[in-house]
Amino acid sequence: MLASSSLAAGILLHIPDGFLSLIISLLCWLATVVMLAVAVRKAQADYDERLIPLAGVMAAFIFAAQMLNFPVAGGTSGHLIGAALAFIALGPWLGLLVMTAVIALQALLFQDGGLIVMGANILVMGVVPGFVGYGVYRLAANRGKSIKLAMVGVGAWLSIVAAALVTALLLAFSGTANLDIVVPVMVGVHMLIGIGEALVTVAALAFIVRSRPGLLDERAASTGGRWVLAGLGIALLVVLLSPYASPSPDGLEWVAGQQGFLETALAAPYNLLPDYTIPGLGETGLSTIVAGIVGVLMVAALVLLVGRLLNRSQRSQSST
Repeated sequence: MLASSSLAAGILLHIPDGFLSLIISLLCWLATVVMLAVAVRKAQADYDERLIPLAGVMAAFIFAAQMLNFPVAGGTSGHLIGAALAFIALGPWLGLLVMTAVIALQALLFQDGGLIVMGANILVMGVVPGFVGYGVYRLAANRGKSIKLAMVGVGAWLSIVAAALVTALLLAFSGTANLDIVVPVMVGVHMLIGIGEALVTVAALAFIVRSRPGLLDERAASTGGRWVLAGLGIALLVVLLSPYASPSPDGLEWVAGQQGFLETALAAPYNLLPDYTIPGLGETGLSTIVAGIVGVLMVAALVLLVGRLLNRSQRSQSST
């Protein structure tokens, strides 16, 4: 939790409003909107309805896993971003839409990440790590599965380092932190966090490949209803573990505290389920679990809705 006296509620995991200047935030929104427009068009052109259940499960798992901070070193913690996993399993365009759904829901419903900087969060947690991880993985496109999984791990690690570097540059260009200090600190901390990202990404993708043979060769493998239920079950199981997440600050929060710009974080203009809690249940383990279950189900439903809209749009264009 970002412990700032300027916050009415804690902000977890993502860049809060106040860390970036308005011009940098708007430029990030511009880049993100362009990428999302391309993603919608490409996902529509390459639409495969058999991928949509996997996309819903992927969104649910990534949402749940991001609630589970793991200890790293020096009093810091990390959590899965999941962009490399989503891009590799679903392709970059549908993967980007999945990451956007997760990040948007976290900001709008749970006040996790600012609204003005949501474009920046999609950029540094979706676009940058996703394409870096996917690009590294594609280098092993014609290799065996063991080599591909190894490259998945390398790509996932590099995706976190790249995301940390871009975040550091955004902070520096905003005048929030000194470039020569924030870049090595952010990158250094996230080089350690990236190890956890690599391990979880490889394990998750290996599980998916066992469940859907041929995924790494072609993403058109069929998906059964039982597999979807099993995937949702795993996401919900991860939510049950969320009260045991590391209380240590994550990489960005730790750097903000060390560099003295933590107090620039702004509170959200409204509170629905802030800090992944349910009003009336307080900051308890049960409250976190219930909020997590709500988030898992909502983000899965949101991605399934996006899939239906893509299908409808494709059919509409095909009939004209």
